Amino acid sequence: METDIVQNIESAESQNEIYQKCLKKAGEWREANIDPYGSRYDGTERVVEVRASYNPEITEPQHKKIAGRVMAFRVMGKSIFADIKDSTGRMQVYVNKNILGENFEHFSRIDIGDIIGVEGELFITKTAELTLKVHEFRMLSKAMKTLPEKWHGLTDIEARYRQRYVDLIVNDEAKDTLKKRIMIVREVRKYLENIGFLEVETPMLQVLAGGAAAKPFKTYHEALSCPMYLRIAPELFLKRLLVGGFEKVFELNRNFRNEGLSRRHNPEFTMLEIYQAYGDCKTMMELIQGLITTVAQNVIGTLQIKKSDGSVIDLTPPWTIATYTELVKSKGGEDWFGISPEARRERAESLGLKLDPKAADFEVTNEVYEKLIEPTLINPTFVTRLPADLIPLAKKCSDNPNFVDVFELEINGQEIAPAYSELNDPVEQRKRFENQLTGTVASGDHELCEGKIDEDFLNALDYGMPPAGGMGVGIDRLAMLLTGADSIRDVILFPHMRPKANK
Repeated sequence: METDIVQNIESAESQNEIYQKCLKKAGEWREANIDPYGSRYDGTERVVEVRASYNPEITEPQHKKIAGRVMAFRVMGKSIFADIKDSTGRMQVYVNKNILGENFEHFSRIDIGDIIGVEGELFITKTAELTLKVHEFRMLSKAMKTLPEKWHGLTDIEARYRQRYVDLIVNDEAKDTLKKRIMIVREVRKYLENIGFLEVETPMLQVLAGGAAAKPFKTYHEALSCPMYLRIAPELFLKRLLVGGFEKVFELNRNFRNEGLSRRHNPEFTMLEIYQAYGDCKTMMELIQGLITTVAQNVIGTLQIKKSDGSVIDLTPPWTIATYTELVKSKGGEDWFGISPEARRERAESLGLKLDPKAADFEVTNEVYEKLIEPTLINPTFVTRLPADLIPLAKKCSDNPNFVDVFELEINGQEIAPAYSELNDPVEQRKRFENQLTGTVASGDHELCEGKIDEDFLNALDYGMPPAGGMGVGIDRLAMLLTGADSIRDVILFPHMRPKANK
């Protein structure tokens, strides 16, 4: 059972008692002709600005006005000390009955969690704390539930995600992580715009969901009388823009995949996709290294990213480059690709892997890579030259058609960004799609939505798409990496949760 996030409250009856008391106080405010839910409150400064502006050498009164949530409340006879918190920090306020007069009684009705506005003069207390001596105050919003006393002591961690609004009130660490995510997204945009990329928007509601291998969310368009899908990737539309003459484009927006929840997966997630005409896989390699190191330096202030376990991820360039084949041999044996498919399966199982009996030979090899190698790649590693069967939308390597000219950027044991030298041969692209349709090859990283080929995409390629480099970057995973978060839920304001059962 989930712990309700209220201060020292364990039963529905006691919760109701608190609610009734707050309701009564709201009524008392109204009887005193004071609106407990306030109105516009102009002229305030943020706490961080008030602290920065204070000058102890000035003898004249330094008048200030702030607004925020009451986080502490201490009554000391005819005086009250309270802490007010806004988005930038806390400030202590001091209220004296001789100064407020009859309004002192109104102020004494305030509860922790209420939102108020105060104005007065700054002074330093005997304990050397900058404090605002209140001359006037206004009630702005009466809280009807109390805040948790010790948020980090909650036994049910999911309460933080289900009621994120409370988490943000009391958990400064969580708020700081989410603010950093916002800054990361801003810096990503700035970096790409500064090197000549245009941000574009492509459809999220599509007739065919393509560009990745994932199960889409399906809906129905009443006016058009046809099924539609929430997109799983913007790739095929962005490539249409390359055909149309947009040479450097990116899209930073939502993708939707009707799949499970995990520490690294959310069904609605933010994806950055980038395409550059006349570039290739190596172009993307240079771009992502510059992008991540610049964002890390500007937001986090260092390329040494500390993980929750105390270890460090070093983002200092140049990053390691290793081929898929080399890595598989390091775990599966130097003769891995020289033995029979049956022998490979037996060896993979001897390494502790549980394989699907129907798994193709290349899928067995990929299980070795994904389960036994990928989790060990902590510092940035470009894994290059992947098997062609895995990626039907990329160009094959000129020296060996069994491999495609791609990389997967692995950091902290997970894929952060795949990138390709994009396939722009319409005849070859059609052939690969048709092979998928007939089952000649597996879907790899791209599935045909309900077994249908995107004919309009192939039609676009017939008009000529320039050679290009393309890349996808999981923004949620990038935010996890740079902030040191352990779960994707920590970097998403409102992560998806299993609905609570009705009682």
